Amino acid sequence: LTPLWEIDFPHSLGLLYSAFTYFTGFKVNSGEYKLMGLAPYGEPKYTDLILEHLIDLKDDGTFKLDMQYFNYCTGLTMTNDKFAELFGGPARTSETEITQREMDIAASIQKVTEEVVLRLARTLHEETGVDNLCLAGGVALNCVANGRILREGPFRDIWIQPAAGDAGGALGAALIAWHEYHDKPRQVNGHDAMQGSYLGPRYQADEIRAQLDAQGAVYEELDDAALTGRLGAVLTDEKVVGWFQGRMEFGPRSLGGRSIIGDPRSSKMQSVMNLKIKYRESFRPFAPAVLAEDVSEYFDLDRPSPYMLIVAPVKESLRTPMTAEQQQLFGIEKLNVPRSKIPAITHVDYSARVQTVHADTNPKFHALLEQFKALSGCSVLVNTSFNVRGEPIVCTPEDAYRCFMRTEMDVLVVENFILAKPDQPVREQDDSWKEEFALD
Repeated sequence: LTPLWEIDFPHSLGLLYSAFTYFTGFKVNSGEYKLMGLAPYGEPKYTDLILEHLIDLKDDGTFKLDMQYFNYCTGLTMTNDKFAELFGGPARTSETEITQREMDIAASIQKVTEEVVLRLARTLHEETGVDNLCLAGGVALNCVANGRILREGPFRDIWIQPAAGDAGGALGAALIAWHEYHDKPRQVNGHDAMQGSYLGPRYQADEIRAQLDAQGAVYEELDDAALTGRLGAVLTDEKVVGWFQGRMEFGPRSLGGRSIIGDPRSSKMQSVMNLKIKYRESFRPFAPAVLAEDVSEYFDLDRPSPYMLIVAPVKESLRTPMTAEQQQLFGIEKLNVPRSKIPAITHVDYSARVQTVHADTNPKFHALLEQFKALSGCSVLVNTSFNVRGEPIVCTPEDAYRCFMRTEMDVLVVENFILAKPDQPVREQDDSWKEEFALD
């Protein structure tokens, strides 16, 4: 690997975005995706302010930050009083109401981030002449910017490391050592060698049975065909399913190994999942998992997106036009306006964070989507991570059962074991864990 050039700390696009994450009341290093999800509710009113005061952006995409406004080098916060003065008031306190100001700030920093990324991409293409771009690092998790590079950038194709960020950096360091210091040549095979990012642990039937029995769980064990048939009917009935299959995903996205899934055609699915299952902010969008071979029927995307790291527009033919009255809505009022025939995964700007599901990397999830398509005519499912807000994605069958029992999920599937909520033993509800997150 030969570094061509770099932009040195503290002049960091990721830290700039994290500063706005902090200022809008979300947690740094984990809430950046909330800021990205909030952006379509606002108007980019502060873009010029950011470009004039906070970042000196050049035509080639290189930049410097004005450190007078930031506190992350020397203090315990990301921004300072000068930053707050620029935006007309102090940072939002976590868990307080999200106002139009936060929505507009989110839209503004998202627009600036996309502009920086696009300029850098064009410069790299001019300097190198290569047609394919690989992305890593935390900013590469900004799937809205990735989608714009794909649609508007000069590259023929892009690939994003599915654990972009510190975890992927560790993987890269291991690969460097393996290839360069142990003299193991890279084997280039013309396709993605990440195995769908399913690199974590998996559990055999005996282990699952033992963990479920220890919890007093009531379950059935079905073969693949019977399980897929049962679940297809459950999903078309607008039930929410905890889906635990195969090896756990490596990276921050749930990709059909540890997922909560539902019917995207349901107008109530987004609010049900957000408020009754995930216990998180109502504005947060959900992502679609779609049969890879059908992706272009639903989205303006003509290639794989196996890691849910590209945002694409929902097809015009599937959209529901807004009425004149609806077009006058602002901010969070937009949330309850159905945007398409698959409203649960269509964000307010008619976009979706797409995951394509492939038979070779996740055959069971692919088969379930095929069954759902056969029953409903729709080859898309809502796919969100199997956890509640503030907790990591479940790893073990015991984790999965506990999460299932403390939420309003209807059905749990752990490999070939299926559990229905009404069949489970009644136990005293422990909601003390919610207090940490100030949830009702």
